[in-house]
Amino acid sequence: MNSQHEMNTVLVTAYAKAPTGSAMYEIYKHAGIVLEIDPTNHSIVDVEFTFITELAKDFIKRLVIGYNLSNGVDELVKRIEEHYFAPSVNSVIVALKAAHKRYFEKINQLENKK
Repeated sequence: MNSQHEMNTVLVTAYAKAPTGSAMYEIYKHAGIVLEIDPTNHSIVDVEFTFITELAKDFIKRLVIGYNLSNGVDELVKRIEEHYFAPSVNSVIVALKAAHKRYFEKINQLENKK
């Protein structure tokens, strides 16, 4: 990769404990989320989650990609709660909230350094 390649997005990760007894817990122990975010408009460009099935991974992408994090996280949490019925829903939400918090803390730090 060319060291001069300009990156226009940032990557944020967060984790939460997976629900005990779930397949996610048996394999990963934790629920992890990785968000690729465009900091110019705070929109989610891509997402990965530690789901086991490809369908679940694809489904969460369709729920999350394009969401503008500057609108807060509550609307996105509501969307997940209304469409994702699985034991890991609370883990997903905890990880998402942690990623949202981490993203804005880091963005604010970078802004204050300018």
